[in-house]
Amino acid sequence: MWRFCYLSILLPLFAFEHNNSDLYSVRLNPSRINADKVFLLIDKSDYRMYVYEDVTLLKIYKVVFGSNDQSDKFAEGDKRTPNGTFRISQKRIDNRWSRFMLLDYPNSESMEKFARRVSRGEANPGTDLGGGIGLHGVEYASGIRDYYVDQRINWTLGCVSLKNGDINEIFEVVKVGTPVVIRP
Repeated sequence: MWRFCYLSILLPLFAFEHNNSDLYSVRLNPSRINADKVFLLIDKSDYRMYVYEDVTLLKIYKVVFGSNDQSDKFAEGDKRTPNGTFRISQKRIDNRWSRFMLLDYPNSESMEKFARRVSRGEANPGTDLGGGIGLHGVEYASGIRDYYVDQRINWTLGCVSLKNGDINEIFEVVKVGTPVVIRP
């Protein structure tokens, strides 16, 4: 499956025969999607999450992050969203954010990048990379609404936030183990 995922990332995102504006409004039908072939591509530069089934682009969602700084996460507390390839390690219904899908950050790729930074003198070996990074909805109790996503207002501590209706929809399509690629 990973071979197909990486090939999909290399394909132009919009080299498909359907109208891309439709890919924002189409409703995903979990019963017609093979969850074993789904992966998510999050492009921080255009504030979008692309949902693929194998090499087919199924839907596009608007997303926001923790910081306007789109570079890689460097340390706990920097509010940056990490770049790399991750997997969903846990899914849960969440009172604060509607749905929450935890990523396996920091994973071995994250730790290798950190080790390279330490060896180049760019990071302190005692730096904590943080954790608890995931995909979730907006935080209504704090006054954060869906328009934050529409207006590209970054507000999280490093997570990826979607509108609540969107996170609820994608929650039904992905499974624990689904690959998630986050790129700058």
